Amino acid sequence: MIWPNVTTPTEHFTILLNKEDVTLLELMEEDDLLQECKSQSRKLIEFLIRPDTMEEMVKLITSEPSEELPEQMKYKYANIACELLTSDVSQITEQLATEPILLEKLYGFIKEECPVNPLLASFFSKTYGLLVARQADVMLEYFCAKEDFVSNMLRHFGTSAVMDLLLRLVTFVEPQEARLKYSEWLNGQKVVEQLVGLIDPTSDEERQCNAAQALSDIVKFIRDTMSQNQEEAEQNPLLNTIESQQVIATLLDQMFREPKSDSTLVSGMNLLLTLLDFKKIGPEFQQEPMTALDAERLARGVSNALQAITPRLKDFHQLLTDSSRLKAMATTAGTLDPPLGATRLQVAKLMPMLLLTNTHSLNVELDRLGTVSLLLDLFFKYQWNNFLHSHMEQCISFILSNNAVEIDGKLEHPLFHSVSRWRV
Repeated sequence: MIWPNVTTPTEHFTILLNKEDVTLLELMEEDDLLQECKSQSRKLIEFLIRPDTMEEMVKLITSEPSEELPEQMKYKYANIACELLTSDVSQITEQLATEPILLEKLYGFIKEECPVNPLLASFFSKTYGLLVARQADVMLEYFCAKEDFVSNMLRHFGTSAVMDLLLRLVTFVEPQEARLKYSEWLNGQKVVEQLVGLIDPTSDEERQCNAAQALSDIVKFIRDTMSQNQEEAEQNPLLNTIESQQVIATLLDQMFREPKSDSTLVSGMNLLLTLLDFKKIGPEFQQEPMTALDAERLARGVSNALQAITPRLKDFHQLLTDSSRLKAMATTAGTLDPPLGATRLQVAKLMPMLLLTNTHSLNVELDRLGTVSLLLDLFFKYQWNNFLHSHMEQCISFILSNNAVEIDGKLEHPLFHSVSRWRV
């Protein structure tokens, strides 16, 4: 059956766009707008890349909506504008990347006072992410001209979408040569040192958590990329800085600065766990064999982390003994007074990673401190904490499976002898 007087979406938009007074908001009321845009409708694209239309779309994704709008309408047009700007239509992307007025309006968003609107921040981050992915060289030139770009970005790091923007600057750029240029620029801006500076008791919890997460994600991404490219992969300055002993020592100094903060300690240990992780995990979350080059690269970073951590083992041990800041917690199994707490659990999670390296100086210090024995006491004290039990099981497994180390002609395995003396 043929229905008379039925127009296709393209014909419908052609009729709308032929109106002299058609507006962007009027088009945004149409359900097929995004589909029509992605299908490269010539007349629609010509309307969208007009300077006034582009400015209106950028304004929508960077400006607070009117308080007079009903709640369900406040971000409708901003969301559609973001989808149009990031629709990966080359004419729109090129117009946005090469028009200074539009870039300045977009950049003005992170120059605002904290905190920024998290939803608008997600639109801002997504738009910048596409520009970086499709116009890498043009955007790098623009960023280099903005000396305060990184500092403004880190100022809003309590907003997760801004953290995502930094990760996009590291991960979205292609090809490899362009990605390396971005890493060199970010490293020159001291972005690693500034992020580590956020993992400090004086920073709010969200900023600390996002800073540690960003650094961890950067480490994982660069390590995976280098592993995939093998001999073709060049040294990445961002990874070299994060893995440097000086940066890790600075992180540890801030973690143990008085008065101690649980959020700082937990965030810092999350980053340390990433730096110490030398297992190669495949797509099915199974450990994969490493090449000799992978092992050499990872050993360099892990060694630096161990050299920085070993002198601070006494501080980690002290965390396990300190429960003064923990308040009683009611559970279905009774009241825990004191509870184990996130910080002590994180120390317990860190210990197996340290023991897995089988570093003699570290093993000697842990044996002198009695850290593993202390963990065993906590194991029995918190009998319902399965996470703690899992970490303790790993500790014992690694101690028993690690080989003795030859020192001055003698085989030494201090923690093995310590475990063998336990009476459970």
